[in-house]
Amino acid sequence: MHFKNPEILYFLLVLVIPILVHLFQLRRFKKEYFTNVRFLKELSIQTRKSSKIKKWLLLTSRLLLLTSLIIAFAQPYFIAKDSKNISNDLYIVLDNSYSMQAKGNKGELLKRTVQELLENIPENQNFSLITNDKTFWNTNIKTIQKEVKNITYSALQFQIESAMAKIKSRKSKTNKDIIIISDALGLKPNQLKSINNKFQNYFIIPEIEEKNNIAIDSVYLNQTLNDFYEISVNLKTYGKQINTIPIGLYNNNKLIAKTIVKFEKEKTTINFTIPRKDFNGFVSINDASLKFDNIYYFTITKTEKINVTSIGKSEKSEFLNRIYNSEEFNYLNSTIDKLDYNTIDKQDAIILNELENLPQTLVTNLKSFVEKGGNLVFIPSVESKIQETNRFFETIGQIQYGNTQNSTKLITKIAFEHPLFESVFEDKITNFQYPNTKQSFELKTVNPPILSYENQSCFLTSIQKQGSNVYVFAAPINKINSNFQNSPLIVPIFYNMAQKSQSNGVNAITIGKTQPFLVETSLSMDEILELKNENEKFIPTQIKLNKKVKLEFNDYPIFAGNFGIYKKEELVRNISFNYDRSESNINQSKTNLLSDYKVFKSLDSVFNNLLSDRSNNEIWKIFVILTLLFLFLEVLIQKIIK
Repeated sequence: MHFKNPEILYFLLVLVIPILVHLFQLRRFKKEYFTNVRFLKELSIQTRKSSKIKKWLLLTSRLLLLTSLIIAFAQPYFIAKDSKNISNDLYIVLDNSYSMQAKGNKGELLKRTVQELLENIPENQNFSLITNDKTFWNTNIKTIQKEVKNITYSALQFQIESAMAKIKSRKSKTNKDIIIISDALGLKPNQLKSINNKFQNYFIIPEIEEKNNIAIDSVYLNQTLNDFYEISVNLKTYGKQINTIPIGLYNNNKLIAKTIVKFEKEKTTINFTIPRKDFNGFVSINDASLKFDNIYYFTITKTEKINVTSIGKSEKSEFLNRIYNSEEFNYLNSTIDKLDYNTIDKQDAIILNELENLPQTLVTNLKSFVEKGGNLVFIPSVESKIQETNRFFETIGQIQYGNTQNSTKLITKIAFEHPLFESVFEDKITNFQYPNTKQSFELKTVNPPILSYENQSCFLTSIQKQGSNVYVFAAPINKINSNFQNSPLIVPIFYNMAQKSQSNGVNAITIGKTQPFLVETSLSMDEILELKNENEKFIPTQIKLNKKVKLEFNDYPIFAGNFGIYKKEELVRNISFNYDRSESNINQSKTNLLSDYKVFKSLDSVFNNLLSDRSNNEIWKIFVILTLLFLFLEVLIQKIIK
């Protein structure tokens, strides 16, 4: 036990006073003789005994009363069990991604959490608040009350490692309390490694009651007819399957088609046929659960043929004739000696198909071609001069060819997340027929592989440049050296390698993903491109590339929608943005990963826990009650005992 005012305990010496008074009152009685009446003598003896008992009881109660009163003024307390963390700095990490639209027992999770912040954080409590898109350092709830009330959903996904990096960068003389409020959707074990266990970490996982959801997953161009487009809309249902739901197609905010979607399984596709014209609209459903994935914005621009040239022997390029059909591509094959260098700048993609030599004139033109946004594909030859090839790649990027490997190797691993395979696979496959190569080269690169051999070495990789990509194979893919041309991978890989950036088909960009966008326009020295619609406008990062401009949007726009790209007041083209759909499945909350952490259901319970663990247990009130009790006891003694 400890005392806030220990000096008051000296008043305990005062207790000697009532003891002395009591001893004085216990002096011997003087004998008085009465007439010889027997019962009076007995009564005298009895009265003398009861008086002595009463005085002892009064002394005891008064001593206890004074002792309790003195101890109460000394304010006794027990030290808190977590007293060393009483002065910790407080950090609150709030997940305000769109998955927090899910419903709990008191409404939407984010709105309820904001209300709890306003209700439970003491006005004198300093803290820092970190959301997906905003940060408030060393403030109090009174100062940022308005900002907290206005916290809205962010298109940026919750990244606990990013929040932890910000907190670790804040220097402090004390330890840190970190309260993390999130629904834990998509939480991964490697993300938890960013949490410093020296800090006091608390998780609040709001309970989701409505876990059913329907999402528009994607929209793509299914086929192009003479006068019409057939577009396909992929929908997914999560949780309890719903039988039907209406879906509408809008162009420039006007409803042009509506139908009913029937769900016979978790995934379903609905097709719409629209005129073969520019399209700037969205598809929409009405689902009461999560609302952010009920609308999918997209644009369709006028289809332009893509210019592709392969340089190499015609017999080794026959497979390219079948991939680059005349309806979508202007494809040409040329040998190195007949190549017209003046046509290089007009191409969208160039394929170097097993060239034995790389003339310096070609190297210079290809370097300029890549810098201006063209895609380059390099397929080595078994007769390639490695030193010459490596000198070429020194001007392009960090990649080098190593020794020749004369052994048959299977190509077994696919990087499904690579943009080259976007919309190619519905699910990750593991049981396809593996292609192989008989002779290959070692590829030395820091770039991640797109396709890998069974020994984890690289078969196909890419170098991302400003608005362009350079794709590099580790082996020749002619029919003598490989059966890769017979693989189902050959068509989507080469088809997507030649695609101009977002120029054809359905265009829809995911907010927050680093996805460059090329716009074919020329800008003067002082001109810039601006994106805007009726609700929002912003200027993206932009790099001029000859007759193209490379745009990077980073974390913009804030809200999904259809935007126009403007050069001053001139509309250059339309573009669409959507929220990331990875949080549409509310059932994927990873709360089981938090077994080593303190997990609560509300902010109120966290503060109560901190209060109970870090507040000194003051017991002076108990001694005040004892004082009153002993006072009452003294009164009883006075009245009852005669």
